[in-house]
Amino acid sequence: MHLVILTGASRGLGRALALQLAAKSVLLLTLARRPDAALPAEVSARGGDIEQWALDLAHDTGAAARLEAWLHRQDGDRWQSATLINNAGLLGSVGPLERTDSDALAAVLRVNLEAPMALTAAFLRATAAWPGDRKVLNISSGAAHNPIAGWAAYCASKAGLDHFCRVVAREQGALPKGAKIVSLAPGVVETGMQVALRATDGSLFPDRARFVELHEKGQLASPEAAAARIATFLARPDFGTQPVADVRNA
Repeated sequence: MHLVILTGASRGLGRALALQLAAKSVLLLTLARRPDAALPAEVSARGGDIEQWALDLAHDTGAAARLEAWLHRQDGDRWQSATLINNAGLLGSVGPLERTDSDALAAVLRVNLEAPMALTAAFLRATAAWPGDRKVLNISSGAAHNPIAGWAAYCASKAGLDHFCRVVAREQGALPKGAKIVSLAPGVVETGMQVALRATDGSLFPDRARFVELHEKGQLASPEAAAARIATFLARPDFGTQPVADVRNA
């Protein structure tokens, strides 16, 4: 059996990833604000199993403790592999930093950085003695490297996600059987976030025209296409060699 833990699985890229990874001998454990009632039947049709947890990572600080307790109850010898995918992301309000309130800033940092760090720590602790392969995949963004006006919290959180991944890769690399970890930018994907960005007031988001152009020229990947590329990257034998990567350059 193979275990895949996936956050943000109820829509967009996360939902597409859930269906891409669903297969015989795979158990999907999904964490999302609102579990998708249609997802179990679709996963089952692909031969997989699924368990869905209703968790809001922006406010529920007990998610990591719940995951760790669940993992400790598992028989590690049962799993040929265990994979944690930190996919859930939050853009937050778009606009200059001085116009963003502290609660909104905190929510973005919690979902995009604090939750992945806490869940990864819980996953590594609970599975340390498991004999199978262990992987952590963090879904990053090109915004981790490219400053975008109006996205201060999002850019900072994704940059932090990448650097956190570099540190953990060094720590796990020093262990006899450490986990492999990668922070992967998936390219520009047509999701609800993109729709919201195109509708944003240009005075708050100076780069709006560029995102409108990407859409008009058909240069946005579908969630399904992006999920397929991510799944291929996840299965590569050299996964973890570079802790920060971009699927477009893989």
